[in-house]
Amino acid sequence: MLVRTTLIGVLAAASVCAQPGPPPGRGMGMGGGARFLGAEPGMPGRVVKNAPFSAEMITETAQTLPDGNRIRQTNTSHYYRDSDGRTRREQSLNSLNGLAPNSNLPRAVFINDPVSRTIYALNPADKTATKSTWNPSPGERGPRPADAGGNGPGRPADMMARGMRRSGQNVKTESLGRQTIEGVPADGRRTTMTIPAGQIGNEQPIQIVSETWYSPELQTVVLSKRSDPRSGETSFRLANITRGDPPRTLFEPPADFKITESGRGMRGLRQ
Repeated sequence: MLVRTTLIGVLAAASVCAQPGPPPGRGMGMGGGARFLGAEPGMPGRVVKNAPFSAEMITETAQTLPDGNRIRQTNTSHYYRDSDGRTRREQSLNSLNGLAPNSNLPRAVFINDPVSRTIYALNPADKTATKSTWNPSPGERGPRPADAGGNGPGRPADMMARGMRRSGQNVKTESLGRQTIEGVPADGRRTTMTIPAGQIGNEQPIQIVSETWYSPELQTVVLSKRSDPRSGETSFRLANITRGDPPRTLFEPPADFKITESGRGMRGLRQ
């Protein structure tokens, strides 16, 4: 009963707050304190059109404790995007931060349809779904397409570096050239932030290194790594990438699901 109640609460919160989250490797915010381990491809506030694909999203974390013990966690979810920018994410709720890895919660499905301005949170175990819609704010012209050239807000390394510089940190960014990753060309960039000795009580300088590989064709990050001596290492990658439109039925609740409308629509939720 507790598992069922937890799942219903999470699905309800996700249907209302299902905006894309931070850059890959940093967690996808769900609002209300709930967070996914992992990230949704693409950047917040963007609808990516004409770049359909499906893939596995794998997030791995590793942390070394002072006694030499190591903690490793891996989370795998499935992601689909069609040519109109609709997305589907299938994820185990065990990956919600704050829940025990062995809590044995079922999988959930989140569908984001910017065409109809609809979000679905599906519970396949119970064949139920929560539907939310949003209305444009005054003056809003609708979803903003992604920069097809890959030079817009779709480069998390650039955004992170700018944020670090604004915070007064010492930041160095370097290009890693182009490589083929999982069958798609990707441009690499490494950002190194140095926290000077004494700034946070540290006796020696601390270096935080982030590496990001961005695919202009898919307009998303296909691989990212982050190393921070304070928290360990985190990596995010797309695997088993399949190009082309996924079946249209993936972006609709099955006919035998019971759909519940959310209490009220949302305004100004930008995609």
